[in-house]
Amino acid sequence: MAAGVIRVLVADDQTVVREGLVMLLNLSAGLEVVAAASDGEQTIQLARQHRPDVVLMDLRMPRLDGVEATRTIVKELSTTRVIVLTTYADDESVFAALEAGARGYLTKDANASEIQHAIRTVHAGEALLEPSVQRRLLERSLGAATVPPPGTPHPDVLTQREAEVLREIAAGYSNRDIANRLSITEATVKTHVNNIFSKTGVRDRAQAVVYAMRHGLAE
Repeated sequence: MAAGVIRVLVADDQTVVREGLVMLLNLSAGLEVVAAASDGEQTIQLARQHRPDVVLMDLRMPRLDGVEATRTIVKELSTTRVIVLTTYADDESVFAALEAGARGYLTKDANASEIQHAIRTVHAGEALLEPSVQRRLLERSLGAATVPPPGTPHPDVLTQREAEVLREIAAGYSNRDIANRLSITEATVKTHVNNIFSKTGVRDRAQAVVYAMRHGLAE
């Protein structure tokens, strides 16, 4: 395997979809499909065996659905990222999968460039959430009473700059966008993000957004 290649596991119970994704990804520069699964239990088994960088996870599969498979993989394989596949972006299972640890989602009508971008974005440690989906996820995760009013001081655990970066994360900006908006380098942003994760104990950007909401750092 060439250095820098992102290893992908494809999980979908529809043969035509699964085989189409495998063919597409194997023709994409920098991506390699290491296995393909047709149900949730097989997905977990193959993930344990191959330890892929990214799993494209269908939500509706026999034996075990994509939500439960996502929960197990995220718990057992800390370096594996999950992107869920759905027919409709407002499918309630999307939110359940995101709460289970998925890093983002794709609708099944996504084109090749969108799929490739999603895999590379999530592999780089960023979340792939539309602002409207992010808002709905937060509304499900937080009761209105738990969100402090705007202007609440940021927790002492974070520096002023880290709090600024966290606000940008909560607004849905990528590391590159944050770097441009704050006039700092992308490497500096990544350092701040790592510090935020370490200090607050959050696992990923989705949890960081929840943390920001709880501490009045998100509008």
